[in-house]
This record gives sequence, C-alpha cells and structure tokens, in this order.
Amino acid sequence: MVKNVDKTSRCPRCGKGSLVTDNDTGENFCGKCGFVINQESIESGPEWRSFSKDDEGKSRAGVPTSLAMHDMGLATIIGQADKDAAGKPLSSSMKNTIERLRTWDSRSQVHEPADRNFRQAFSELSRLKDKLALGDAVIEKAAYIYRKAIEKGLVRGRSISALIASALYAACRDTETPRTLKDIGVASNIKRKDIARCYRLLLKELSLKMPVVDPIKCVSRIASKAELSEKTKREAARILRNAEENKISAGKDPMGLAAAALYVACVSNGENKTQRDVAEAAGVTEVTIRNRYKGLKMALNI
Repeated sequence: MVKNVDKTSRCPRCGKGSLVTDNDTGENFCGKCGFVINQESIESGPEWRSFSKDDEGKSRAGVPTSLAMHDMGLATIIGQADKDAAGKPLSSSMKNTIERLRTWDSRSQVHEPADRNFRQAFSELSRLKDKLALGDAVIEKAAYIYRKAIEKGLVRGRSISALIASALYAACRDTETPRTLKDIGVASNIKRKDIARCYRLLLKELSLKMPVVDPIKCVSRIASKAELSEKTKREAARILRNAEENKISAGKDPMGLAAAALYVACVSNGENKTQRDVAEAAGVTEVTIRNRYKGLKMALNI
C-alpha cells in the first residue's frame, strides 16, 4: 500500500492530524483520528503497470487531436490482432465476425476527394517539418491555413505541394519563424515563383495579415551558419536596432539587412569573414550585402 502524507494540511475534524492519501483506494483521511475526507480521487497514471520497454508508452489517453492530421486524430480502427482483451486467441467463428466488421469499417470510412487531398498534403507537411526543423505551433498554423484554403476552393486546378508549401511559408511569417521562400522551395523541390504565386493567392483570398519580419531574428541563424562569434552577433543586433530607430530598415529584405549588419560587425570586430562567406550563410547575393552595407554606413556614420 502506497501512502502520501501532506504535512501542510490538517484534519478539519480534530485539527491535529496530517492528511494521508492512500494511492490504492483513492481515500484521503486523517493520520491521527482516521476521519475520511473524501473517498475518490482522479487517477492520472497509466491504466496498467508496465514490465517491459514495449509497454512504456501505454498511457490512459491517446494522442492529442491535431489539425495536421487528415482526420484530426479522431478516427478509430479495428486492430489486426485476433486476440481478446485477455490476450487469448479468438475462436474461428469470432474471427470471421471481426473480419466482416473490419471490412465494413473500412468501407464506411470517408473516401471523399477532400480526405485524400488532406492525406497527401499533410504527409508533405510532415516531411517539410523534419527538413526545416520547425515546431508544432508552425505546423498547426500551416494546417489551419490549408484547411481554410480547401474551404474556399483554392486547391482546384493548383498543385497540392505548392499550396501546402505556401501555407507553411505563411505560417512561418505569421509566427515570426525565420524561414525564407528559398528555404521552403529547396526543401519542397518546388520553384520559388510557384510558391510565391500561391502565397499571394492565400493572402488575397483568406485576407491574411502578416507581420513585418524582424531582421534581428535572422542574425542568430546566419551567424551560426557562418560560424561567427557571440560578440559579433550582439554588435549586429545593436546595429539593426539603431537602423530601426533611424527608419532605414523599412522595405528592406530582412535577411539581406541582417547579413549586412553582421558583415559590418565583422569589420568592426576584426573578424576575418568575407562578403561571400556571409552571403552564402544568409542565402543572398554579395551585391545585396554591398548595397545594404553602404546604406548602413552612410545612415549610422559607421
């Protein structure tokens, strides 16, 4: 019998004894006078004990619902194991009955075109999540945007892969996750202009309002790829904050502006990095860095 003693709480009857919880029966009672406070408690642990590594994941509830699943995680299936709850094999007559139930269960599942569309799109979304190292919040937002596009009928006559990639880019912009059109195009093997076309369509038809990307959030990503020091990163962030205060960052590509600020920081800190090194890490051209570099030097008197 496992018992937990709560020394901070006192018995409401005698006022002296500590409350004790019996984990087997779920009773809360006084350790001095034996007065039972309540007889039931909610068990939050697994439904059964596990004795092997295979049983470690067996919990009381299933996986949570998700918009990134074609059925939102709410579907049920009849398992293939012909065994009962005690693990004993079923009789031949019961096997035939269960097999007929499996057949009718599969026939009753939704096989509409929209369901097949969701299966293909969210399978692609799961692949992009792994390749781009994105979090669950971004994926849920992308799935929400794609479902809205399906409701509006925007998928008809368009590539599913391009539309789910554009929805993912919109989700990255909305959650301020630093991923560019080029990153998503390379990961999805789709031309950048095709993703951009679908992205503009989503903005127009779904009335999406996207926040302006903060170039400071791009600094860490570029610096880690270019193997720059922490001192250079902090200097670049300071330069970008000054540029924002002086209103010279408006309308500029955030990745190019962050790369130029890092190059300026490299020059001021004496770090041996060329414009090509920073440009390759940021995914922009050297011309972009030179143009932004000149603008920063003139505006901030560096």
